[in-house]
Amino acid sequence: MKISLLEPLRVPKEYIEELAQPLKDLGHEFVYHETKTTDPDELYERSKDSEVVIIANNPYPKEVIEKLDKTKFIDVAFTGVDHVDNASAKEKGIKIANASGYATQAVAELSIGLALNVLREVKQGDLDVRKGDDFPGLIQGQEIHGKTVGIIGTGTIGIHTAKLFKAFGAKVLGYNRSEKQEAIDAGVEYVSLDTLIKESDIISIHLPMTEDTKHTIGERELDNMKESAILINVARGPIIDNEALANALNEGKIAGAGIDVFNMEPPIPNDYPLLHAKNALLTPHVGYLTDEAMVLRAQIAFDNVMAYINGEDKNIVSI
Repeated sequence: MKISLLEPLRVPKEYIEELAQPLKDLGHEFVYHETKTTDPDELYERSKDSEVVIIANNPYPKEVIEKLDKTKFIDVAFTGVDHVDNASAKEKGIKIANASGYATQAVAELSIGLALNVLREVKQGDLDVRKGDDFPGLIQGQEIHGKTVGIIGTGTIGIHTAKLFKAFGAKVLGYNRSEKQEAIDAGVEYVSLDTLIKESDIISIHLPMTEDTKHTIGERELDNMKESAILINVARGPIIDNEALANALNEGKIAGAGIDVFNMEPPIPNDYPLLHAKNALLTPHVGYLTDEAMVLRAQIAFDNVMAYINGEDKNIVSI
């Protein structure tokens, strides 16, 4: 069996070879492509002779999948799989697995970090200190302690984020299609989405990207938030109507936002409204990106391959 890793996984090559060795010991061929490509023709060339392909967050489009004859398993070293054409894969009987759980701690910590930075205006404080004699004065911020935090989406990452906010002394509300006992045990109080939006001082988004979740936060929801509230998105960009969010920030309808995800991957075009919105702290989709998470991601990806070889459906998200 030929197994191809189509792009780097942000860990040393030596570690990739270490993870791949058990596959080689079983007699399988392993090919590691050390450069990233978005060219469909090149992606097909790298994939065409492989029963198993491993990708990360690089788009894997329909025009590639439709031409595959030998590929039976797409192993996505990422949590979301919306960058893979699931419909084409399903039509050809190709299984898709993800690396669920590798970035739970990383994403949850970034949610906290963005909230802290917005509440304490850390970015502005750094700029002010560097002004020297023109120092404008001290910034009086706010604490997480005592705030009401709304977690929209209580999957694994949402629950972990809730636990971290609880550790800061916040009251945590939750909204999800189904209530999770683990969240309740962690002190999350489930409420309706409207109630969460109206009562929360901090709202953190942790939903998957689907047609149903697109624009979960739109103009109506932003209008119903407290003027003092801040909005954090470390999930997927289109879950928020980002043009409406930029307008809400510029009009003072909400106090601030910490945004790690957008309607596209960075670089972001200069006319994107959030780039010019007031009190918007932006990071370039790095919620998942820590040294520790990258090591765990690689481990899970190779575990998925071994499970596939053994006839096990581990982390399968689409068949």
